[in-house]
Amino acid sequence: MAWGNVVLSENQNDVEACLAEQAYDADIPALGTAESTSSALFSAVASRGSQAMKGKTANDGFEGIVGASRSLREVLDMVRTVAPTDSTALILGETGTGKELIARAIHNISPRSGYPFVRLNCAAIPFDLLESELFGHEKGAFTGAFAQKIGRFEMADTGTLFLDEIGDIPLALQPKLLRVLQEQEFERLGSGRTHRVNVRVVAATHRDLAEMVSRKEFRSDLYYRLNVFPVVLPPLRERQQDISQLVSHFVEVFGRKMGKRITFIPNETLRALIAYPWPGNVRELQNLIERAVILSNNGVLPNPLPTSDKSTVTNPLPVADKNPLTVTPSQGTFNDSTRALILQALRETRWVIGGSGGAAGRLGLKRTTLIAKMRKLGISRPVPKHDTNGFGETNQWLQPTAQLDSGQ
Repeated sequence: MAWGNVVLSENQNDVEACLAEQAYDADIPALGTAESTSSALFSAVASRGSQAMKGKTANDGFEGIVGASRSLREVLDMVRTVAPTDSTALILGETGTGKELIARAIHNISPRSGYPFVRLNCAAIPFDLLESELFGHEKGAFTGAFAQKIGRFEMADTGTLFLDEIGDIPLALQPKLLRVLQEQEFERLGSGRTHRVNVRVVAATHRDLAEMVSRKEFRSDLYYRLNVFPVVLPPLRERQQDISQLVSHFVEVFGRKMGKRITFIPNETLRALIAYPWPGNVRELQNLIERAVILSNNGVLPNPLPTSDKSTVTNPLPVADKNPLTVTPSQGTFNDSTRALILQALRETRWVIGGSGGAAGRLGLKRTTLIAKMRKLGISRPVPKHDTNGFGETNQWLQPTAQLDSGQ
């Protein structure tokens, strides 16, 4: 494979999986079968490339993690510190930063590594079923309970239970979760018998739990019990020096999976990928490289970024030129700073306001609050004819929001 003028052999040794949510684990072949290579990954990391390819890296002992950035090394140091204990760990980070992979790393280098690692996504289970998923139920405990069910805490006994998206667990269920964290005991639904377990809990969320506590959306005692040892994962935009290695990994994996041989990655493409802000983090990079491999011809990897993003990262422009928006004049340094901050968040999220990856979430504001501030500062942008409210949303959805703002 070649990056600009740097040529790589077809096969690469010790190519590790990226720091990402393992969406492709079931489909991607094991990377331990990769053959040896005699070349460095990329000129920017050539000075340590040969050593890394021999297996002596900061990531030794962490299967599936690649990268040598300082922020990643700090995370791995924290994992090494907390793993030998039985303390609860709380993994914090944006969507797509690899929270489950870090949870698995904590388990894999802990004394519990030979015992079960059980995962539950709290946001993916309906509220009516979540209690049963966690604690189990007896036959006849409720309509449809035709047989006894073992919950995740029992399944993870002597091992590790990973509770993903813990910020989405309903308030009504939080006291029972707090009890099992403190006392290591619980009752199945429909049973009066107390079950004792020996489980190490690792939780993760992309939400700001402290802010949720202040809004009475999350119990403070549960938050303090979970927040024994927080591990904050850096977004990909703060790990730019790792992007070349991640690109190399994904090209190798998807090329092998699709039977395509990618031998050349243009410098222009790699520069664009490094400069891109990656609001979806490593998961977004993974998906774009998969797309690029599908579209590749003659062994050359094309730039998978949308046209608008290509022009943004390859031709830096002032903020006002990057965003086709209209800003009405406003007096005062504070207003100017506020406007600039909002515009930056909107630009990085492609003008998505709500949702976990939207501008409101990045700014720590409610969606309606951000829309009100945009109106006050006169921030808008040209929109399609069917959407004329200036906030990237159709009128049928924005109208109730406007009524809510006026009532505050």
